[in-house]
Amino acid sequence: MPNGQLCIVLGASGFIGSRLCEVMGAKIPNLKAFGRNPLYPSAFSRCRWIEGDFSDINQVAHAIAGCDTVIHLVNATTPASANLNRVMDLEANVVSTLNLLDVCVSSGVKKIVFISSGGTVYGVPSVVPTPETADNDPITAYGVSKLIIEKYLFLYRHLYGLDYTILRVANPYGPYQTNKKNQGVIAAFLRRAIHGEPIDVWGDGSVVRDYIFIDDVVSAIELAILNGTDKKIFNIGSGRGLSINEIILTLENVLGKKIEINYMPRRNMDVPVSVLDIAQAAEVLKWTPKVEFSQGIQDTFEWVKSSGL
Repeated sequence: MPNGQLCIVLGASGFIGSRLCEVMGAKIPNLKAFGRNPLYPSAFSRCRWIEGDFSDINQVAHAIAGCDTVIHLVNATTPASANLNRVMDLEANVVSTLNLLDVCVSSGVKKIVFISSGGTVYGVPSVVPTPETADNDPITAYGVSKLIIEKYLFLYRHLYGLDYTILRVANPYGPYQTNKKNQGVIAAFLRRAIHGEPIDVWGDGSVVRDYIFIDDVVSAIELAILNGTDKKIFNIGSGRGLSINEIILTLENVLGKKIEINYMPRRNMDVPVSVLDIAQAAEVLKWTPKVEFSQGIQDTFEWVKSSGL
């Protein structure tokens, strides 16, 4: 961050926010963190913690006062829950974000970094690996809401000059992911396997996803804050696809034991293959992922053991 500028993380108590604040708090003076009930208070020891509800615009306005940069991590739904209640998803995510953008304009915020979803905004991808220029045809309400917010960010830059950078993050994993929202395959599988419980797999395990370690996501966010180019949307992933069956095999190797699997009927919200093309992030942001999947799984396993989960 340029000297003297103030930054706030909205949705700080979640998985990405916890690790982001832990890392950035050591680098950015007066970093503010806004969210509800952090599970890991120690992650915010070097931040100014502000407890609040993103749906309360007065609380949000108070929190962002004086800030130059807003990192928007708030995500009130999951791909599964958004489909079950689309109106609630729209209100909780899109409407609340519109209120945020209005407050940003009136408060003099210069830039927003928005964490979008590389796994859902493209729908069933027309090309794999999928570049930022690919068609956007989400097959979940979750992806639709993310895409709508992206479009509003473009509009607010056009109307008011509010700068932004969008990171379409693949499937992040690593320390601080708790699976409390029933989101995060690796977190769910690892915890159940550690306790000797069977894991549930939707379909035959052939679904392929792009998994990115949390510290690589954090480094992308740090670079996005500094991005001053005309490029505003970046895929953030490993650029490599892994099937559910391959993940299970890696977990078995790390744990040193066989994992019991319950195969369930395939869900129609699951895209068969999702792998991101990350060339633009490498070229413009000078960002590339550093942590190999096997190492990331080992690090996550060590964190889960040490945290007693």
